Amino acid sequence: MPFKPSTNAKPALAQPLYVQADALKGRGSAWAIKHRFSKDLREQYDDGWGSLEQEASEEHLPPATQIIEEQAKSILSTNQSPDIGFDISINPYRGCEHGCIYCFARPTHSYLNMSPGLDFETRIIAKMNAPERLREALSKPGYKPRMLCMGTATDVYQPVERELQITRRIVELLAECEHAFSVVTKSSGIERDLDLIAPMAARNQMAVYVSVTTLDPHLARTLEPRAAAPHRRLRTIKTLAEAGVPVGVSVSPLIPFLNEPELERILEAAAEAGASMAFSIPLRLPWEVDPLFQDWLQQHQPDKAARVMARLREMRGGRDNDPNFGTRMTGEGIWAQLLRQRLNKAAARFGLMRERAPLDLSRFRPPGAAVAADAAQGELF
Repeated sequence: MPFKPSTNAKPALAQPLYVQADALKGRGSAWAIKHRFSKDLREQYDDGWGSLEQEASEEHLPPATQIIEEQAKSILSTNQSPDIGFDISINPYRGCEHGCIYCFARPTHSYLNMSPGLDFETRIIAKMNAPERLREALSKPGYKPRMLCMGTATDVYQPVERELQITRRIVELLAECEHAFSVVTKSSGIERDLDLIAPMAARNQMAVYVSVTTLDPHLARTLEPRAAAPHRRLRTIKTLAEAGVPVGVSVSPLIPFLNEPELERILEAAAEAGASMAFSIPLRLPWEVDPLFQDWLQQHQPDKAARVMARLREMRGGRDNDPNFGTRMTGEGIWAQLLRQRLNKAAARFGLMRERAPLDLSRFRPPGAAVAADAAQGELF
């Protein structure tokens, strides 16, 4: 039987395009769920000629990842939320091959007329001209540097970055201009750019936050199938810290009864690896993420599904999701308070700061000015 979301889920999303009973290896979701702007509903129909039985018996190859190149009109996004600690963000990719089932960015694929389910992790939009657009933005006379964060929606070091190196070129430009920034990632790919990141960190212009959701490799394999294994992320924390880069750990999202019992152990392991900061955000289920996550629960954690959703609703005012500023990133009620207390006490015990690393924005030079200064320096010799 196909999974049916709870009555608390949004009715517009209750009917899937299809649900594949078995999970796809290496994919967070096998469900090409219709997005909330869809006008048409398709479903299989038995025409009496045995077509449904034939379809079920045929062998289907797992969907390959498709990279779609895009020429972006702009690259800097301004944050309007008061409960997020940065002012502007850069996301060179739409969609993410890591396939984390809980990813709050999945609904953004709806704006592209694609499924927030399977399409989000198999059809990746690459903003090929992102570095050029960033150079234009930083060169504008009125530009003032503000707290900038990369990877706020999708991972800037996801697998396709190895080939395209869009993030690498962005980091090169930020280093050239001495524009302070931070990165949130769960990928060891960031180690490739240590030659650029470490010198910026030495000038207090760089910080990294590594997402460590669980220490259990079996849970990680289904929860975030194409992301780095937990032990590899801890090694990345160690590598960054040894290079002098301020590195924090993000235990996000915190999911009741799944990774929530690991909170203290994750913080301890991250501190031992060299992390100096920590934060955590309870699971959010905006839009299509709600039925997708509940479908995942039924497939991979059926014995815990009801308890997980009941606890989430206790922290979200009785709803599956709370979109309101001020509470959406923290939750509310007794259980949310207990999680914050556990986080604060464990962070204090392991010497982890709860505040983000302050970065120096005062040394910023526009791209043209940076080149001119280097040329003038060369003329002295």
